[in-house]
Amino acid sequence: MNRCARFCKEERLSQGLPYPAFGAIHAGMSTQRLLFLAPAQAVTRIFPQLRDAGFEVALAENLKGATVFVRKSGPGLIFARPSLPGFQVEDLLAVSADDADFPPVIVISERGTADEARRLMGLGARDYWLEPLSFDKIVAAAREPRPAVPVPSCSTLGGHRPESRPSGSGRNAPRIVGSHPAMRRVMALARQVAPSRATVLLSGESGTGKEMFARTLHAWSDRADGPFVAVNCAALPEHLLESELFGHEKGAFTGAIARKPGRFELADGGTILLDEISEMELGLQAKLLRVLQESEIDRVGGTESVRVNVRVIATTNRNLEEWVREGKFRQDLFFRLNVIPLRLPSLRERGEDVLELARFFMNMYVREYALPSTELSPEASRWLLDYDWPGNVRELQNLMERAVLLAGGKAILPGHFLLDPDAWPLFAGEESDCAGQSEDGSQAGNLDGSAGIEAETDVPVSDADNPRLREEGEKASETLFSGAVIPLHEMERIMIMKGLSATDGNRTQAAELLGISVRTLRNKLNEYRGMGLEID
Repeated sequence: MNRCARFCKEERLSQGLPYPAFGAIHAGMSTQRLLFLAPAQAVTRIFPQLRDAGFEVALAENLKGATVFVRKSGPGLIFARPSLPGFQVEDLLAVSADDADFPPVIVISERGTADEARRLMGLGARDYWLEPLSFDKIVAAAREPRPAVPVPSCSTLGGHRPESRPSGSGRNAPRIVGSHPAMRRVMALARQVAPSRATVLLSGESGTGKEMFARTLHAWSDRADGPFVAVNCAALPEHLLESELFGHEKGAFTGAIARKPGRFELADGGTILLDEISEMELGLQAKLLRVLQESEIDRVGGTESVRVNVRVIATTNRNLEEWVREGKFRQDLFFRLNVIPLRLPSLRERGEDVLELARFFMNMYVREYALPSTELSPEASRWLLDYDWPGNVRELQNLMERAVLLAGGKAILPGHFLLDPDAWPLFAGEESDCAGQSEDGSQAGNLDGSAGIEAETDVPVSDADNPRLREEGEKASETLFSGAVIPLHEMERIMIMKGLSATDGNRTQAAELLGISVRTLRNKLNEYRGMGLEID
């Protein structure tokens, strides 16, 4: 899998979300919607002309912003620099080559070469332009009909593209990081049973990656081409969960205005994940048992049974044998689910896998936030190995995201993990920090001796031509990546101001870049007004 596609998948899976194919957004693509993946100063001068001509334009300065916009808004055309911090246009072209519905990419370069143009167009770029950009040329390219080119027989990554992906190849399986013997044993058993239809019960503490493991089992099975449907059994009350699992007929209950297929029907030919199965009510457990035994479901309010062909994977972080003894879980259902028991070890049982995972997440967030490469200091490595990890892999992932942001490209130290908010230190210029304090300990200025940041961000954000807004964004960026540690709410405000600066005050585009809704952005700006900042 190429780096761009892998990045998109990692980000989605870390949030517990399915990874959508870009083809899914093709129907919403608009040739009037353009995405520029380039520094703001290189392209924003031409934005007013494009807007006047009826185009919707968006700007991204990293791979994160670009993929979010493509997924949500479906641009008809992408203009991208050959490289940006943490990004190579080859990554985008690789995705385009693997998905016929991905928007065409035109490479734009300050100082292009004929060799680079030939190479990138050979990788699938629609064209290669030298800057400065021409308004007329952009309009012509945007309105040019997209040719219906057949999918090539060979990938731009090398090798031949098969007519169809072989089932059970594991090509789309999430990457499971770790080499500890406990993990190798689980992985070996999983590979052995994946091709079967046998029900699998995944147990383990919260945060050990049970859902990701379930997706891996699906990808290794002969059902990999079928759907993977996940249901959180703890998220819905019994009457709603039954309808969600088995579907309902029109008029089955108040609000049932049409027939609705359930998750088992949607998973037909594939795999269904029953997450937190222990939280299912006893009455519904009996109905689930019948589905497992007979491969039939009964819709709520229905009179006919529906046959389904589904492989069931269940997860739990509880001891189901104890729950059976306490009468909280049906014994017959437990035996039916426990055909293949797989227990995922906790992170504290996995030895130096902690460091391997830490480096994996560290590199992932360096790419995501387009930060300079960093490394774990020996002190941080020892701390990671000694920590008890009550939240397991999920806690480690969150911890590494925080550390990468706060390290600012320098070696990660134990203090960057910030487990105790009341003891947050300043990591840059610690030796000279005291010089900026008065005798009573109050801070006289920022780390560089300048005035506080609140005084610098007192600018309007609705005026697209306001030079102070751009200056504010530049100052915010310098402050964020200077190595100084600031409170998270302050970091949030800085990034919002930077997003507004990068889009010349356009709140819609800024919200897209930030990955939030326009309403959330508006509420944040109102909050800053209440703090006394002059936000127009």
